[in-house]
Amino acid sequence: MKIKVFADTICGWCFIGQARLNTALKKFPETKFEIEHMPFQLNPDMPEEGIERSKYLEIKFGGKEFAQPMYDQMTNEAKKESLNFNLDKIKKTPNTVFSHLLIKLAKQSNMHNEIKEKIYQSYFIEGFDIGDKEILINIGKEFDINAGVINDFFNSKNIEEVNSYISVAREKEINGVPFFEIGTDFISGAQSAENLEVTIRSNLS
Repeated sequence: MKIKVFADTICGWCFIGQARLNTALKKFPETKFEIEHMPFQLNPDMPEEGIERSKYLEIKFGGKEFAQPMYDQMTNEAKKESLNFNLDKIKKTPNTVFSHLLIKLAKQSNMHNEIKEKIYQSYFIEGFDIGDKEILINIGKEFDINAGVINDFFNSKNIEEVNSYISVAREKEINGVPFFEIGTDFISGAQSAENLEVTIRSNLS
């Protein structure tokens, strides 16, 4: 069964949604799943070098104090999935194009699920700048992907392909992520593992 996951690598709810999907998939040990990660950019106009976190919170929410209640809720939901977010460690909000490219490259060696989760961990738990090519190259090397291969993959043609998904999401009227396409059904948001399981089961029958 094929499952498409629209998500961004700086989306905490996407990290939570991925954890819940993983929980749901364990209920089907006999089923072969193909997870396709569809790149979504929450900030398509983000400069390549990203912007300071404090400035981003000011632009997006009017300041950290206005964003805090939402982030507290997200952090509490993450704990339910044994994810210990350290949002105060994040010093920069990155451009996510290169992180999406690393996931795309990792699909060639069937390591895309593992690399995506490592990117999430690097950002939300360790506070790394996942827009930094060197940090992404180091993540890739952990999974035996050659640094030169990664660097070559970060080219303008592949960047254009990632950017082309902006219009794909728009055509599907996807305004928020995570967004799951499971068989003929769609699930929007980081819904429970139980909801995901029910949807998978109904598409298997």
